[in-house]
Amino acid sequence: MSTQKIPATVITGFLGAGKTTLIRNMLENAQGRRIALIINEFGDVGVDGEILKGCGVDACREEDVIELANGCICCTVADDFVPTMKKLLDRPDPPQHIVIETSGLALPQPLVRAFNWPEIKSRVTVDGVVTVVDAKALAEGRFADDEEAVQAQREADPNLEHENPIEELFEDQLNCADMVILNKTDLLDGAEQDQVTGDLKGLVRAGTRLVPTRHGVIDIAALLGLGASAEDDMHNRLSHHEMEGEQQHDHDDFVTFIVSLGEVSDRAALLRRIETTIATHDVLRLKGFADVKGSPARLLVQGVGPRLNSYFDRPWKAEEARGTQIVVIGEKHMDRAAIEAMLRG
Repeated sequence: MSTQKIPATVITGFLGAGKTTLIRNMLENAQGRRIALIINEFGDVGVDGEILKGCGVDACREEDVIELANGCICCTVADDFVPTMKKLLDRPDPPQHIVIETSGLALPQPLVRAFNWPEIKSRVTVDGVVTVVDAKALAEGRFADDEEAVQAQREADPNLEHENPIEELFEDQLNCADMVILNKTDLLDGAEQDQVTGDLKGLVRAGTRLVPTRHGVIDIAALLGLGASAEDDMHNRLSHHEMEGEQQHDHDDFVTFIVSLGEVSDRAALLRRIETTIATHDVLRLKGFADVKGSPARLLVQGVGPRLNSYFDRPWKAEEARGTQIVVIGEKHMDRAAIEAMLRG
C-alpha cells in the first residue's frame, strides 16, 4: 500500500463564478488521471452534478461524481464530508486526485480544516484551494462596498451597524485561496481587467497566484499540483467569523428555494420571465432544468447577476421524470411569493 497522500483540490467561489465550467474543462483534459469529484450545492436540485455527469468524457464516470446535498459542506463536515472521503479512500482503486466543488455560499476554511481529522489526515492532503471569481461582476462592483460612504454613514449615525454578508463571504473565499481564477475576462476591456486585478491583489494573501481565464480554460498542470498542504496552514487562512471569535457559519443571511413549473410551451417566454425576475428581485443566482414542449432534450438554465445562459445539454433519459425545476438563491429579504408568481407568469 502506498504511503503517499492523495492530493485534493478545493474549488470555491461565489455563485455563478464558473466553478462547474472550470471543472468540466479540467476533466476534458485530465490526461489519464483518475479524478473523483465531490460536489456540494446550496439547494435540493443537483444542477452542477448533473452537468458534470453528462459531460461525456472518460474522466467523468458517474460513480466518481459524488453529490452532497444535505446542506452547505462547511456545516456538515462530520456528517457528510468525512464519511464520503473515507469511502473514496477505501476503494480498491482509489482516485489519483480528488476535486471538491463547494457551494457558492460555503466558507472554505472549515472544509480545509477537516483534512486534519484523524480518519483522513494520514491519507489525503489539500493540494490547493482555488477560488474562482466573476471578473465582470467585480468590474460592476457587485461584491464591493464603498468604504468612504460606509464611513460617512457611521459618522452620521454611531449606532448604525453596516454588515454585508456577501462581501464577507467573498473575502473569506479569497483569504483561503492558493490560486484565484479571474474568470470571464473576455467580458472586460484591458483597463477593466487591470483595475479588477489590482483590487484583488489588495485582498489576497501574499503569494496567492492570480490567473486570468476565459470560459474556465486553464492548463491542468497549472491547476493541479500546487503542493500547498493547506490544512497545515490554517492560521494564515482565517475567516471573518474566526477573526471575530465566532465558531459557526450562519446561513440565515441567504435563502434558497425551488420553483417547479412543469412542461414549458414557450422557451423564449420562459427566458424573458427569468430575466425579468432576476432584474426585479436582485436574485443572486438562478439555475435549473426546463422541460420544453416538443424537445427531446432538457434545457439547462443558469443566471448570475444580469446574465442568463441557456442551452439543451442532453436528451432526457427514459427513466427520469421530465419537468421544470428552477433553483433560486438570494439574500433573506427576497420576496419568495412574488418571485414564484413572476416565474410562473
